[in-house]
Amino acid sequence: MFTFHNLDDTTRGQMLIEANLDGARATEYFGKRLTATGHADWPALLRAAICTGTTETLALQLREAGRLRTIEVSHRKGVPHEKAVPSNAADLLAEGEFNRYYCRAICLRAIAENRSVSVYRGRHSDNPRAESEAWIGRQLDAQELLDDLRRNTGGEPRMGLPSVNSGLTVRLG
Repeated sequence: MFTFHNLDDTTRGQMLIEANLDGARATEYFGKRLTATGHADWPALLRAAICTGTTETLALQLREAGRLRTIEVSHRKGVPHEKAVPSNAADLLAEGEFNRYYCRAICLRAIAENRSVSVYRGRHSDNPRAESEAWIGRQLDAQELLDDLRRNTGGEPRMGLPSVNSGLTVRLG
């Protein structure tokens, strides 16, 4: 469960603007584990979570109506084989994309208010990685982070934040 310190109506409004911007530019990330139904439903599900939901409600919606694949192809020593999709696939997609839009919205707010953004752990980790722990408390330039997140939808941001499944996010500094 993520804790977003600055998640309010203003932040949600900025998140929605950013999601719609990606939709208009055809840069919205859909996730490789969505079925055709999931792909079709994703934009509306994401925007509903942005407006009034959470990462948990979005993950729950992804698990319903056959929106996620159950089997995927993997490669071992160059040989393809089928394997079960991880049980946390819905959580990873929901948390990852909701958090990215949250970070982008916080950056927009920080820029408007001439503030920095500060990294914190938004989701508990029993075994936090040292590289994630090193980020906590760092002050970042909001414009630089925003530009990075806009350029790297669906991929690892150049700055490395937020990294997939790290549990890290940002708040107004």
